[in-house]
Amino acid sequence: MLLKESQHKLVKLPAWRRRLLLVVLLSSFMLLLARGFYLQTLHKDYLIKKGEAFSRRKVVLMPHRGKIYDRHLKPLAISLPVESLWVNPTDVQLSTPQLKQMASLLEMSPKVLQQKLRTPKKEFVYIKRRVAPDVAKQVMAMKVPGVFSQKEYKRFYPAAEVAAHIVGFTGVDDTGVEGMELHRNALLSGTPGKRDFVQDRKGHVVEDLVAVTLPHDGQDLVLSIDRTVQYVVHRELSRAVEKHKAKAGAAVVLDAKTGEVLALVNIPTYNPNNPVNVSSKLRNSAIVNIFEPGSTMKPVTAAAAMEFGDYLPDTKIQTAPGFLHIGAATIHDAHPNQVLSVAQVIQKSSNVGSAKMALSLDKEKLWNTYIQLGLGSATKIGFPGEAAGKVRDYKTWRPIEQATMSYGHGISVTLLQLARAYTVFANEGELLPVTLNKLAEPPVGRQVFSAKVANDVKDMLELVVQPGGTALKAQVTGYRVAGKTGTAHKLGEHGYEQDKYVGSFVGMVPASNPRLIMAVMIDEPNNGEYYGGSVAAPVFSAVMTDVLRMLVIPQDGQALPVAPTVAPAEAVKEAM
Repeated sequence: MLLKESQHKLVKLPAWRRRLLLVVLLSSFMLLLARGFYLQTLHKDYLIKKGEAFSRRKVVLMPHRGKIYDRHLKPLAISLPVESLWVNPTDVQLSTPQLKQMASLLEMSPKVLQQKLRTPKKEFVYIKRRVAPDVAKQVMAMKVPGVFSQKEYKRFYPAAEVAAHIVGFTGVDDTGVEGMELHRNALLSGTPGKRDFVQDRKGHVVEDLVAVTLPHDGQDLVLSIDRTVQYVVHRELSRAVEKHKAKAGAAVVLDAKTGEVLALVNIPTYNPNNPVNVSSKLRNSAIVNIFEPGSTMKPVTAAAAMEFGDYLPDTKIQTAPGFLHIGAATIHDAHPNQVLSVAQVIQKSSNVGSAKMALSLDKEKLWNTYIQLGLGSATKIGFPGEAAGKVRDYKTWRPIEQATMSYGHGISVTLLQLARAYTVFANEGELLPVTLNKLAEPPVGRQVFSAKVANDVKDMLELVVQPGGTALKAQVTGYRVAGKTGTAHKLGEHGYEQDKYVGSFVGMVPASNPRLIMAVMIDEPNNGEYYGGSVAAPVFSAVMTDVLRMLVIPQDGQALPVAPTVAPAEAVKEAM
C-alpha cells in the first residue's frame, strides 16, 4: 500500500509543469502549422523549383544541318547521327565497377569521368559528346540512374583537305566556324526543337508536360564548285609549292561565261574533319590576302590606252635603252628592247612600254578603269573576311606612281579580284560578278571596255604564250591559250624585299571562245626560279590539260595570231 502511494506520487506532476508542457506542445504544433502555411503559400515557388530540379527535364532536339554539295550534287559536307551522353550529377548512382566500365566504353580515365559526375551546383553536365551510336547504346544498356542520351549530329567532309578553305567546318555545337559553314550558317543550321518532361528517380519518363516541339532541319546548299576540278587544282598547286619550296600558293578557276567559281585552292591546307592546331592554315589566301599583281596588270593598261587614248595594237612605242627616268626614279625592263608595238609590249612584258602608255592617259580615266574592274573593293562573293585590295585616289598620284601601277606595283589585289578582272577579255569587254553559288541563269555584267578593245587585248594575250612571250610553259596541247605572267617583289616592313617574290599567271582557254579563266599565285618560291612564267604558268598548263578533257571542251588548236612586225623608227610613238 505504501509502495503504490509512492509510485503515484512519482508520476503525478505539479500543476505548473503540466501547464508548461501543454504550452510547449501547443507552441510546437502552431510552429508546424505556421511553417506549413509558409511553405505552401508564401514560399511555394521555391519548393516547386526544387521539385522540378529533381524531376523535370528540358532537352533540346537538334535539327539536321543542311548538306553542302558541289555543282554536280557531290557532297562536300554532310551530317552523320551521333549521341551525346549527359547526366544530372545529383541523380547519378554509379558503383566502382560501373564507373570503370563506363570510362572504358567512352575511352576516358575513371578519374576524369568521376570529376564530371561530381560537378557541383549543376543539373546538366555532358559526359561526352558526339559518341558513336553503338557506344552510346552500350552505355545506356548499363541502366545507370541519371545517365541520359541525346541525339546530335557530327559533320563529315568527304573532300577533306581539297575543299577545306571553301567549305570550312563546324564547332562542337554544330555551328559554322569557317568558310561557307560560317557564312551560310543561318541557312544550314535550321531551328532546334525541345522536349519538356517529368522523370522518376530512375530516369524513366513519367509524363511529357507539353507537346514536343520538333526541330526544323536546315536547308541544303549547292555551290558552284566542281569537286573534280577542285581536286585537280589542289594536286597541281601542291606539287608546285613543294617543287619551288614556296611559302604558299593559291589558285582560282572561274567559268568564263558565268563568273561561277569552279575551284578555289590554297596551300597549305588542313583537314576539316579534324581541325586541330590549324590556326596558321585557316586563311583563305585567294580571297583574304592581298598582293601586288605585277605584270598581270599590263593588259588592263593596254586596254585603257586603246579605249581612252590613240593607241592601236600595232602602235609603236620606243622602249630603248631599256629604262625610263621619271623624276628621281628609274623604271627598268627585265630584258631591254628597242621599238615595240602595243601587242609586243604585252608579249614581252615591257615595263617601259606600259609606263609610257599609262603616262599618256588622263589619270582619272586610268583610275576609273581600275575601279570599274572592281579593284579596290570586295567582290561581294560573301566569303568571311574578304579583302578589298587597295587603289589609291588618283588625286594623290605622282607620275612615278601612275607609271608603276601600269605594271602592277603600288596597287594591291586579291587573287579572286584578279581572276574576275580578266572576265572582261573573255566576254568582249563585259565584267562579270563572281559567285560561289551555282547559278540557274547567266548573270548581268557591266561593260568596261568596247568589244573590239577587249578582243584585241585577248589576241595580244595569245602572243604571250607563243615563242617570244613570257609564258611558253602555259601552253596546252590542242588548245589556244591567252594569258599573262606577273612577277613582283614582296612588300616588307622596310619596303620591297629584294629576295622575296610573288610569281603569278592569269590565263583563259580556249582563247577563241574562252570557257575557263584561271589565276595562279606562288608566294615566295625559293628554289632558284621565281618568275611567273616559270612557277605559276606550268600549274595552269597541268590543270587545264586535265580539266578541258574532263569537261569535254572542244579543241581550237588552229593557227595562232602572228605578232605585228616592228615599224620604222619614224613611225614610233614616243608616248610620254
